[in-house]
Amino acid sequence: MIPSIHPQGRSTAGLLAYLYGSGRSEEHIDPHLVASFDGLAPDPGRDPGTTEADLQQLLDEPLHLLPEDTRPDKHVWHASVRSAPGDRTLTDAEWADIARRVIAATGIDPGDGAGCRWAAIRHADDHIHLIATLVREDGRKPDHHRSGKRAQNECRRIEADYGLHLVAPGDGTAAKRPTSAEQHKAKRRGRDRTAREELRETVRRAAAGTASEAEFFDGLAAAGLLIKRRTAPSGDTLGYTVALPEDRNKDGAPVHYSGSKLAPDLSLPRLRERWTGSPTRPTAAQTSTPASARRHATGAVWQAVLLIDRGDDGTVAAQLAAASEVLDALAKTSAVHTRHQLREAATAFERVGRSHIRAGRGQDRALRQAARDLVHSGPALGRGEDGATTAMLIDMTFFLATAASAWHAKKGHAQQAVAALQAAEHLRAAYQAAAAQPMAVLQQRGRRMSRSLEHQHVAALRHAIPDLAEQVLAEPGWPALAATLTDVQAAGHNPSDLLTEATGSRELGSATSISDVLVWRLRRLAQLPADPEAARLRTVRARSVPATPITMQMAPADGAHRR
Repeated sequence: MIPSIHPQGRSTAGLLAYLYGSGRSEEHIDPHLVASFDGLAPDPGRDPGTTEADLQQLLDEPLHLLPEDTRPDKHVWHASVRSAPGDRTLTDAEWADIARRVIAATGIDPGDGAGCRWAAIRHADDHIHLIATLVREDGRKPDHHRSGKRAQNECRRIEADYGLHLVAPGDGTAAKRPTSAEQHKAKRRGRDRTAREELRETVRRAAAGTASEAEFFDGLAAAGLLIKRRTAPSGDTLGYTVALPEDRNKDGAPVHYSGSKLAPDLSLPRLRERWTGSPTRPTAAQTSTPASARRHATGAVWQAVLLIDRGDDGTVAAQLAAASEVLDALAKTSAVHTRHQLREAATAFERVGRSHIRAGRGQDRALRQAARDLVHSGPALGRGEDGATTAMLIDMTFFLATAASAWHAKKGHAQQAVAALQAAEHLRAAYQAAAAQPMAVLQQRGRRMSRSLEHQHVAALRHAIPDLAEQVLAEPGWPALAATLTDVQAAGHNPSDLLTEATGSRELGSATSISDVLVWRLRRLAQLPADPEAARLRTVRARSVPATPITMQMAPADGAHRR
């Protein structure tokens, strides 16, 4: 149950004309009254002998009893209450009860016998509109301060009473929802999403990895959007609007949306904050291939996970906002078989990065750089080292999403916590698609392993993580972990020591497969190729070269632990 308090207006007649009309896109169906302040108000929708002027005159009567110079300039209060997607269709009687409860909770008509005059009008299955005149029967102003918050609280109780979907309470930082007119327009055109939602996603992806205004506007143009810039006399850009070429109004003109109307963090001033101190060019060492950019991003995300666990609020807020950019960059550069789930994860996670906690400037540089490197490294293949490092990075972003959910829940940010869990579920699905091939190769190698070598790895596992060892050994992914331990050992590392390091820095309880998580952590810590076939070939080559005093002397350095 989602209430929205709209800006106050000057014309009761004008609002009634809209509510009882056909709607901007013919979306209003059977407009009619479901409740009113006295239960006796005329209904122009279903009573042929009644007009909108009759209802307007009744509602505005207390206003006209006041001296003209004391009447409020904006006397029309307007709110809407919408059921959540998936909720059952409520009856008129149920909507009438909901209207009375919301009106009372907001202070418009608190039930003291002298409240404001109001009416509830329904013109769609999923919502009602509330209209009231902001003058009480006793001539005083109503106490409707913080009416939006009051309506939210009452709607939480209504959801419980009616068995409806329990909506997480908002905090005013969410992106604006599509209007009913926008939703009907999309449905009429056979689209799954509204123009506002498509533009929000497209603009967000265009901004990912950018470091300047010029890059951003180039990205918008490359995405095929229509762009208008609002400029000062000096020529400086003050703001921008975008439109889909095919989204037109009744006059055939493109329907433009400003960045701030798409999402609070897509306004030009907020984007400029993001670019302050951003790298001006991609890091050449990390962007030679998509795989190397993904490996670098994995390290940056891992450090962000640790900061979420241990950092101050400003630092954490910065990590979460920048992590959203990393997910956008990953979604637009990954292979087809993971792209859908990654896009869904990025769409869910964009809510996670916005709260009332101010992000610390400069704290997000590593993640912003990782997003930039991902974009500039180009599209990744879905196989080989590209595919395997994609799985490695997705695995790490899953842990970031679960850490974000826990942090937001601790802060009481219900919507952000839920959104983080939704993103985590999409990341889990994307991981399964990305990891299927490299894990299958490792599984096969692990099953062909000699008994004696497997026993060594079992002993190392039990020594390093005695509390988790039996659980890991029972997992289907154990053969893949055993094969990775073989690669770790061949690279000159002590498997037990590296296992201790891989498990000691953060919990593993949220992992579906602990063995899978350890595979990627070990391969990252040991600087092994993420693609197991590449690791196997490197091992074969290493064994074919006879040891020399020089190579033996360098072995300890090669085996040094790297984070």
